[in-house]
Amino acid sequence: MTEQDNSLFWEGNAMRCPYCTNLESKVVDSRPSDEGASIRRRRECLVCHKRFTTYETMESLPLVVIKKDGSRQSFEKGKMLNGMVRACEKRPVPFAVLQDMADEIEQTLQTAMEREVDSSYIGELVMERLKGVDEVAYVRFASVYRQFKDISTFMDELNKLLKEK
Repeated sequence: MTEQDNSLFWEGNAMRCPYCTNLESKVVDSRPSDEGASIRRRRECLVCHKRFTTYETMESLPLVVIKKDGSRQSFEKGKMLNGMVRACEKRPVPFAVLQDMADEIEQTLQTAMEREVDSSYIGELVMERLKGVDEVAYVRFASVYRQFKDISTFMDELNKLLKEK
């Protein structure tokens, strides 16, 4: 259904019945959907008594990432998750753990209420979480993220990690 088609059923704050277009309905059942990301509501029209389902979701504001070169692009959790998966390749880190980390980072970014965020901040959030899950994955991610130029910068990072232990 297109947005224009959808507007046939919305008027102000009221939801029109898709069968008789009446504006009066009552909520019969309401439950979380999409792991709590939305609410599914079963409604009953007060005129024709037919039931229909609506979904209520929280609108999230778009998040823009400022890259190292100054360019801007939309935040994509999938890209961040792919980087984490690559860092954890052949490591005993369950994918569900990485998904939870990505969700947590996205939530952190959304609640910060900043609409633009530096990619370096996102990278630091990823490294902070990877360090607690798998040190090898952390070093792999850091080597790409921090663009280690030679073995000495790589060793510096390893030494920092060892000092923290």
